[in-house]
Amino acid sequence: MKANDIIKRCASLHDDIDLTYVKEWKKKTGKSAIGFFPVYVPKELIHAAGMLPVGLMGAGDQLEIIRGDAYFQSYICHIPRSTIELAVSGRLDCMDGFLFPAICDVIRNLSGMFQTILEKKYIKYMDYPQNFKRELGGKFYQYEMRDLLSGLSRLTGKNISDEAIRNSIGVYNENRRMIEELYDLRSQSPHLISAYDLYLLTWSSNLLEVTEHTQMLRDYKQAILKTADSVRPQDNVRVVVTGAFCEQPPLMMIKSLELSGCYIVDDDWVLGARYIIGDIKTDGDPLLSLSDAYMYQAVSTASRYEGEQEKGRYLINQVKKRRAEGVIFCAPSFCDPALLERPMLHEALKAANIPYTSMKYAENTGQFQVVKEQSGTFADSIKLWG
Repeated sequence: MKANDIIKRCASLHDDIDLTYVKEWKKKTGKSAIGFFPVYVPKELIHAAGMLPVGLMGAGDQLEIIRGDAYFQSYICHIPRSTIELAVSGRLDCMDGFLFPAICDVIRNLSGMFQTILEKKYIKYMDYPQNFKRELGGKFYQYEMRDLLSGLSRLTGKNISDEAIRNSIGVYNENRRMIEELYDLRSQSPHLISAYDLYLLTWSSNLLEVTEHTQMLRDYKQAILKTADSVRPQDNVRVVVTGAFCEQPPLMMIKSLELSGCYIVDDDWVLGARYIIGDIKTDGDPLLSLSDAYMYQAVSTASRYEGEQEKGRYLINQVKKRRAEGVIFCAPSFCDPALLERPMLHEALKAANIPYTSMKYAENTGQFQVVKEQSGTFADSIKLWG
């Protein structure tokens, strides 16, 4: 399959707010689907239950928000309001349950609204440890996962074995490795894979069954490498984009950043697909393995408690690893976690003498000229003055 055909399919999945793939998968398999809000949930447990994990990332500019605005204040981010609109318009009726990870107070409130709107569905708010010791935070998170397993078992009528969980961990290990291979290739040769393509490839993990997604990534990589000799690099500036871990950027915004003269060599888009660094252990107690992975192998992000860890160290390491020349802070408007963390990250970058610029957006943003001009000016300043 050609790379362009794969990206067209990913774009079609991205734009389909009616979740046609999920409906067809359920009809074909006779199994259930569990929706989860972005950033991180232990998808391995959903997969081990024989269900389809479905990432819900709002409706972008595909849906006019009418009833959704009646549930939330106007001074919060856009993604929960569009997600509510999806629910009250019946577009999420094909889902059998929903998980809401601890991201911020707005998402906590959203989980309660879903319990009211979709009272017959399984709804769980996922909390996470803020103490990263096995005997404290580890036990707490394992308790949370057991409670999730209990809820999933009630839906399926079957117990979920440790062996099934270990198998699912291995399946997702393979998927994360394949995603990281593409990010590494993007970093090494950014002219071969556009940020737009890589975003859509990663985003499609929200819908596709995991083994199908992994194979699609393999097919794309093979197709890209076959045509590598015909693609020439441009004189673009290498940047890391950060701050968009929850509400996602519009597709045209990603294109605007690239057209302004930037190679995006790393980002935190669709973070749930890359939340764990490296493989999770597939032997021993699987819940202990998942708990340890969350506490000791997770990325640094504004929605995750990090205790005494030096703020900005992870971002600086990203810049060094990807040989980036600057950082673009690109956060949704009214995103408290990202915008409150930003000044601390600014200070860390200043101390490390790394250039940066900052901007905001909403998932239904329609004007991108200002974004292009700001990122283009940033790229030019690095070329001129370093």
